[in-house]
Amino acid sequence: MKPARLRPRQIDDPKRIRVLASPVRHEIVDTLSALGGTATVARLAEHLGRHADGLYYHLRLLKKSGLVEELSSGDGERVFRLAGSGKAPLRLAYRVERGGNGSALETYARGLLKVAQRDFTQALATPGVVASGPRRQLWAARNKGWVSGEDLAEVNSLLERLCTLTSQKLDANREELVSFAFVLAPLSRRPRRRQSK
Repeated sequence: MKPARLRPRQIDDPKRIRVLASPVRHEIVDTLSALGGTATVARLAEHLGRHADGLYYHLRLLKKSGLVEELSSGDGERVFRLAGSGKAPLRLAYRVERGGNGSALETYARGLLKVAQRDFTQALATPGVVASGPRRQLWAARNKGWVSGEDLAEVNSLLERLCTLTSQKLDANREELVSFAFVLAPLSRRPRRRQSK
């Protein structure tokens, strides 16, 4: 079954992006999304492997920034959901011109890579992790090469498809939780260094 394409919610405010730069808050938002957009604090804590008490500070900051909402529950359990419908994925809007949100994006990327490194390190120590073949779970790579405009369009299309596939919520057909992170950046040619005499 092909995953439904949801229109992402764009975040371009540098303050909101910096709130998401914290690896813990980034994980909370990702976990809420993976759980269908809404979860109790206890369920978040269970999926994050953290104590519920340690999440309240981060949830308050996410709530204050408008990224999550607290819902009322009849049984006194605190429930949070991604702001808005809670179903559309959050995506950053890149405004890299002078005075844009480039500094916040850099901070966000640093946090994202920290989470990705931790996920990779934990997976290396997981018994039975699959590191080859069509059901591969573990992979880290860096490629450097030349692309045409058409190649770049295809790269972006494939990355969008991967984001859609790896952002699906838990259901009976999806029992494997994975983390997917990437960085795509243009490189400029560096001038050849002069040999010292």
